[in-house]
Amino acid sequence: MSSTTFERRLVVSMSAVVFLDTLFYAVIAPLLPTLVHELHLTKAAAGLLTASYPIGTLAGSLPGGLLAARAGPRATVLAGLTLLTVSTTAFAFLASSALLDAARFVEGVGGACSWAGAIAWVSAEGSPSRRGALIGSVLAGAIGGAVFGPVLGVLASAAGRATVFSLVGGAAAVLMLIAARLPSAHVPGIRSSAAALRRALGDRSLTLGAWLVAVPAGVSGIITVLAPLRLHALGAGAPAIGATFLIAAAGEALVSRPVGALSDRRGRRTPLRFGLATTACLLVLLGLSDGEIVFAGLVVLASAALGAFWAPAMAMISDAAERISLDHGLGAALMNAAWAAGQMLGAGAGGALAGVGGDRLPIALGAAVCAGSLALIARPSRRARGAARRMPG
Repeated sequence: MSSTTFERRLVVSMSAVVFLDTLFYAVIAPLLPTLVHELHLTKAAAGLLTASYPIGTLAGSLPGGLLAARAGPRATVLAGLTLLTVSTTAFAFLASSALLDAARFVEGVGGACSWAGAIAWVSAEGSPSRRGALIGSVLAGAIGGAVFGPVLGVLASAAGRATVFSLVGGAAAVLMLIAARLPSAHVPGIRSSAAALRRALGDRSLTLGAWLVAVPAGVSGIITVLAPLRLHALGAGAPAIGATFLIAAAGEALVSRPVGALSDRRGRRTPLRFGLATTACLLVLLGLSDGEIVFAGLVVLASAALGAFWAPAMAMISDAAERISLDHGLGAALMNAAWAAGQMLGAGAGGALAGVGGDRLPIALGAAVCAGSLALIARPSRRARGAARRMPG
């Protein structure tokens, strides 16, 4: 098998893995109003149900990264798919808030393994000069899961969770067979321990990349919890809510790979500056909107703007990990931890703050964080300025 053919197969397979993982994560949006009604959940409890997945991802991020560093990405992906199969099947039949929280927590742990294995595999065995585009392609698969997740949620609300989620669990089992047949030439990095990761956090590019994964994750968490409930309050039903999130995720998927390729050519910070500025403005408008159609349109635009973050920020982490000889599995663990922390705060704290001070409070805080983060990358790094001075002409 040629290197190009293997790279293509690897990207397609890992895209399918994260597609399925994100599918289950995103399914909650159109189901949330129904679950709130059936289980008599408060906004804080709805936030906890949404946040259970990222809490599990945060708990599983370091173990998943260590597994990828030591046992290899393939074993880590298989572990993630196993947990996905079990938790999705459980979610199909459970009828208690606490048990549903537990199922999403386990799926979050599985997601940490799947993502650590997938990103480490692509980062280590793909071409470094195309890393942003390759990660962007995998992320497009993940965002595709976010596109069809709401559709799955609408189907589950109509046909019942048992049938729909059992099918997802079966699809995860099939992917396990496909991933097991892919070759893996994993060699542990020079620095492949938890202590090495802690020491690596002193690298500014690594921590900045992690922060720029956490920020859009937090904004996404806020939108995922508050937007469905707000749309429902404005008169939208489950199909309209599902359609809003489907279109939003489709827009995010469309920009993922081109933005990753742009970051390969123009540097990681260029699309990140655009994403921060645009998201901050759209969140302000979102907080001020009271019309169903306008609010839905702003959700779509804000989600598309988030697509400017993921590939450049994740590639920034992979670049830094390679430069300091940190195993790519541990770099992926940092990505997972950053995403999970952002989602947990955005979904959990966002729902709690909305219950106390209204929806506009967490939305305004999200806009402020984006604006403040823009100042962190408004100027090129010292390394980038030095490289610019060394360029001829």
